[in-house]
Amino acid sequence: MYPQSPVMGQMMNQPLIVSSILEFAARHYGSSEIVSRRVEGDIHRYTFRDCHQRARRLANALHALGVRMGERVATLAWNGYRHLEAYYAVSGSGAVLHTMNPRLHPEQLAYICNHAEDQYLMFDFCFLPLVEAFAPHCSTIKGYILMGGKERMPAHTAIPNLLCYEDLINAHSDDYQWPQFDENSACTLCYTSGTTGNPKGVLYSHRSTVLHAYASALPNVLNVSSRDTVMPVVPMFHVNAWGLPYSVPLSGAKMVFPGGALDGKSVYELMESEGVTFSAGVPTVWLGLINYATEHGLKFSTFRRTVIGGSACPPAMMNTLIDEYGVEVIHGWGMTEMSPLGTTGGLLSKHLAMSRAEQRKILQKQGHAIYGVDMKIVDDDGKELPWDGVSYGHLMVRGPWIVARYFKDEGGEVLEDGWFPTGDVSTIDADGFMQITDRSKDVIKSGGEWIGTIDLENIAMSHPAVMQAACIGVAHPKWDERPLLVVVLRPGQTLDRDSLLAHFEGKVAKWWLPDDVVFAEHLPVGGTGKIQKNRLREQYRSHLLGEAAT
Repeated sequence: MYPQSPVMGQMMNQPLIVSSILEFAARHYGSSEIVSRRVEGDIHRYTFRDCHQRARRLANALHALGVRMGERVATLAWNGYRHLEAYYAVSGSGAVLHTMNPRLHPEQLAYICNHAEDQYLMFDFCFLPLVEAFAPHCSTIKGYILMGGKERMPAHTAIPNLLCYEDLINAHSDDYQWPQFDENSACTLCYTSGTTGNPKGVLYSHRSTVLHAYASALPNVLNVSSRDTVMPVVPMFHVNAWGLPYSVPLSGAKMVFPGGALDGKSVYELMESEGVTFSAGVPTVWLGLINYATEHGLKFSTFRRTVIGGSACPPAMMNTLIDEYGVEVIHGWGMTEMSPLGTTGGLLSKHLAMSRAEQRKILQKQGHAIYGVDMKIVDDDGKELPWDGVSYGHLMVRGPWIVARYFKDEGGEVLEDGWFPTGDVSTIDADGFMQITDRSKDVIKSGGEWIGTIDLENIAMSHPAVMQAACIGVAHPKWDERPLLVVVLRPGQTLDRDSLLAHFEGKVAKWWLPDDVVFAEHLPVGGTGKIQKNRLREQYRSHLLGEAAT
């Protein structure tokens, strides 16, 4: 594929495989803690050294069950120490870890299991009813492993060949040598959370995963070190918790897993009791945390840094975390097809002399590409556009941890001249800072001109009475599409349409102003915490059609 130099380097050629990360953590940061709020309700704590030992036991157990290299083993679990053991035992043994989202419908889970041809499924016992619902429709699974002790095993269940996780661990030795193999071998499998059609699988390699872990730990990215206490609030079934199960052990930091308790009270109490310094999650989680802290007059004693991704961080949320709680906000962007990190926000030295308002405008962008990711923006004809911070176009990316094709070649060819089309519309400024203006499928085209919904949503959420907002394009008798704002108010707050629209005056062009406002009790949210605009568009698609053409 690439030309070979007549003079080659003479360095060792050791494969980049994920088992080496846990092996390194156990040897060099063996006493660093892993703390988990278990689904059993209690707090479990042990060390990287303990995790490495149990992961080797689990690898022996999987081999005894007949799991072989390249075969898929699924998980249906919250963030916790057993899930982390599975991450390394499955992939480290040469099999493929397939993380599944428990927020999906049973029919979707059965489809994904069958498409992946999973051989075994490991699951938290709280998901027993869910597994019972879709297990009869899974044609390839040989056995199910309940991730708990024998006291949690049900007396009666329709699940065939149900095994106990702790019994498997206890029945096998930790005398296990991690195999060495080609670093391009498959490591983990994640399915997209697309809103149309069936999910498609993205098959990461050991090489891509280790390189992503290296890059994401860098100071300009997540800046994880052995002095940190890291809480991955983003689920381990959501693009491998943004790589934290790899970058944190690589860095030797203490890990804190919240399990399934992601409400504001539970997250706050665990942060305080374990001294969390850094966390990562989607805006909806931080909204609950901020509301809880505000209602109870609380501050954070150790929490100093967070990365927010999955969807754009509202400026009002960023300002609250920075100004009221002293938490540095790192805006992140990526996607399942990118392992997932592509950019993170932060200031350059030249920005430090700027005013607070100017700095915030930079921090509100999705950020600078991390090493390993190349990007560009193009117009509808594929012509590359300038990095001037004004021109916006379709965002394209390439790099060593970005998808080249979907699992089983679903969807056919996905690259365009070697670049992956992200489906985002964005600008890139002269310093390389990228800002998403919309998703290609969400952008509103009114009278032939584009209107970005993210700006409108951010302005709405800057109103003190607004808790959440979603802007969608709906059919209009004259302009094809016009913006409709769907809003959820803060508890105890009142607001009318005209007052909210007046809040937009002077902030956007008049023709960008939403045509109407709908006040809702809640917004539909998908399995990864993103607002499902497709459902809103379906619900309100005829909302403006009764208007007279003016």
